[in-house]
Order: sequence, then C-alpha cells, then structure tokens
Amino acid sequence: MSTALMAKVQSRLEAIELPELGQNLSRICQVLPKADGLRVLIQQGMYSEALSESLRNKTVAALAELANEAIDVELVVEVLTAHSLQSEKLSAVPGVKNIVAVASGKGGVGKSTTAVNIALALVQSGAKVGILDADIYGPSQPQMLGVSHKRPEMHAANMIEPIPALGLKVVSMGNLVTEKTPMVWRGPMVSGALQQLLQNTHWQDIDYLIIDMPPGTGDIQLTLSQAVPVSGSIVVTTPQDIALLDARKGVEMFRKVNIPVFGVVENMSTHRCSNCGHVEAIFGEKGGDSLAEEYQVALLGRLPLAMEIRVQTDEGKPSVAADPDSAVSLEYKKIAEQVAMNLWRQSLGGQSGPEISFSDD
Repeated sequence: MSTALMAKVQSRLEAIELPELGQNLSRICQVLPKADGLRVLIQQGMYSEALSESLRNKTVAALAELANEAIDVELVVEVLTAHSLQSEKLSAVPGVKNIVAVASGKGGVGKSTTAVNIALALVQSGAKVGILDADIYGPSQPQMLGVSHKRPEMHAANMIEPIPALGLKVVSMGNLVTEKTPMVWRGPMVSGALQQLLQNTHWQDIDYLIIDMPPGTGDIQLTLSQAVPVSGSIVVTTPQDIALLDARKGVEMFRKVNIPVFGVVENMSTHRCSNCGHVEAIFGEKGGDSLAEEYQVALLGRLPLAMEIRVQTDEGKPSVAADPDSAVSLEYKKIAEQVAMNLWRQSLGGQSGPEISFSDD
C-alpha cells in the first residue's frame, strides 16, 4: 500500500463538506489498506437510502481523479450513541442507544400522535425503535398502536418484555392496568413507576427510544432528566397563542435541565374543508415559526388538522403505518429524518442545533 496514495485519498475526502453534519467527508470515512490498494469505508450514522446514495456518489466523485488506483468504496450504517449534555453520572438505559423526549406544554395538541408517527417513521427507515408511554395518568399509546388488550410478558424476574406493535417495541402503563383503572398516585409513586418502566424493561439493541411525555413540566419531566441521559427533545404545539404560552415553558424546562431541543412541531396548522377544499388556519398562523425563531431552534414540520389522522390513530394504525406515502406521512418522515440527523451530529461531537445564549432572567 502506498502511503502517498492514502494521503491523496484523505486530502480529497477532507475537501468535501457535509453541511448537514457540520463535518467534512473524511470525518465519517475510514481509509483502510487492502492487498492491492485501499478500501474507503463510509460510516453512516442514520438510516436513509437517499442519504446512502448521496454519500456514495460524493465519495466516488471525490476520488474520480484516482480512478486508475485500486480503491474500493463501501458503506455501512450504524446508529451510534449521541453525546448527552446531562451529567455523566447518569446511567444509560441498558440496550438503548439514544433517548428522545416528545413533549408539550399542554394537553390536546397532538403530542402522542406526533410521537408515535415519528417512531414509526424511524422504523420504516430501517432503525430499531422503542416507544415508552411516560404519561402514567393518561396513557394512549396502547390504543394508538392497537395493543391495548395485550399484557407484557416477563423476560426475567422484575424484567418485562416490551410489546411488539407495527415494528415498534412498546411499554406503557396502559398495558399493565385495565382501561378503566385510574392511576390515583402521588408524584413520588409516578416517578418511581417511570424509572421502573425505563430500567426494568428488556430493551434490545434499540437505536432510538421515543418517550411520549405527559403534558406540562412536572414530576415526570424532572425525573426523566435526573434518571437517564436524554439525547434530545421535541416540543409539540398548535399555532394558538394559549398553546404557545405553555410550549415556551416546555422549551425553557428542557434548557434548564440541559436537554437539547431539536425543534418544534406545529400541529393542527391548517384545516382543509372536505366539501369545498378551502384551507383555513383555524388556530392561528405561524405560531410554530415564532416559537422556533424565539428560541433559535428548527421548525421541524407542520401537520394539518385532518380527520384521517384522528381516524387512523383511533383505529390503532397511525398515519405512517396506514398510508406511508401520504403527504401527512411524508411530513412525519421529514421530521424523523431531522431528529436522526441531529443525533448523528451529536454522536460525532457536533452541535445538536443552533447555539443558544443563556441569561440569568
């Protein structure tokens, strides 16, 4: 193997910038010797066929001038654990690489629907995904995924097996009690239940664990930030001013506990009349834009107020599973792709999003 050839390859890879990662191509490539030349191994940290094709093409183009040399280009996909800004003293959840919290300041804004569709979009990309329903008082994921009648099996003593549903691994208090059983618990009991669901579940090689948070900024949110390293969060809101007031509190909460906010999802953005086709912003306009701009985070996507979203979810087959190629599903997939990209960037030691300045206010 020629040391000079390796240097040339490295130089050409360094010249190709990857703006979405904030890195150059050499950062995700290994240049390895082989019997008659070199092997360039692209290490892709998220699942995306379109991205795989793009990275291969960029690598081949970067090495085009060396076409006479024996250089093989290969690509592997492996989701890595993203760096957490929380205390290093926090113990990771066994079997889980990345934890993403989906939250809202208030209830009724479509947070759970958003969480399950993001999870399903990540599954369809090729990732191994779990979803934890952390809304102890009002769990909804079992109904949304059509497994409300199922009870988890035991993997071992004090260790439950998550329930499979539409390619996901699901854990929810809703599968441990009957539909009519209210959780009349005080805060410490709820916090203890969350920690048991996190740590006493047999998670296996989960790339992304999506946590469907309860609304608000209470015990569950604080317990999560103090119990496990959360890689990032998503805040769901409607454009309505009242919802935005509470969404701001959600963003501020994550900032205070050092959990990056990947961005905002604006739900119920517009409604299209089924009779005349007129589109109207029932809950106001550009509320998500203003929230994202105020906190210098991304507006990850906008979802309409549409009957099919509600119907599909109530029937236990959310939009991404029921109609993967619909406009709504493609929007959820776009959101999921941005989340995966943020986590990949963090795993490489890059920024999870725009830098935010803090004050004592």
